[in-house]
Amino acid sequence: MTDITLEQTEYVLAAALADATARGLAMNVAIVDAGANLKAFARQDGAWLGSIDISIKKARTARYFDMPTGDIGSLSQPGGPLYNIEVSNDGLISFPGGLPLAVEGVVVGAIGVSGSTVENDHAVASAGVEANTALAGKTA
Repeated sequence: MTDITLEQTEYVLAAALADATARGLAMNVAIVDAGANLKAFARQDGAWLGSIDISIKKARTARYFDMPTGDIGSLSQPGGPLYNIEVSNDGLISFPGGLPLAVEGVVVGAIGVSGSTVENDHAVASAGVEANTALAGKTA
């Protein structure tokens, strides 16, 4: 498999939204496919408008570089090897909340979450990754 399916996308999105709800958070959740194209997006009631774009950019950033956006943030600090990378690709996000989605070691897309602290954004995105991993295990 080289691209996330609609079934996977819906499963991952539902898991992330359920996790956000369980935490009492209002989040924006974006999922992109292997080509970093938006595959699904949901904005929970009350989620910050400014976080719509951030969630999408987090997902794209995670897919462009196949790594968590928080890791890119560590590398993009002054003096770091990726300093100023956030100004490339029409804007990247270099703080936590974006994670790659993989099946059998192949990145098929990514999830981006925004609407709370970066710790909460990362936790909700992680719930999506866990759902993707569980679904991949069921279909393997």
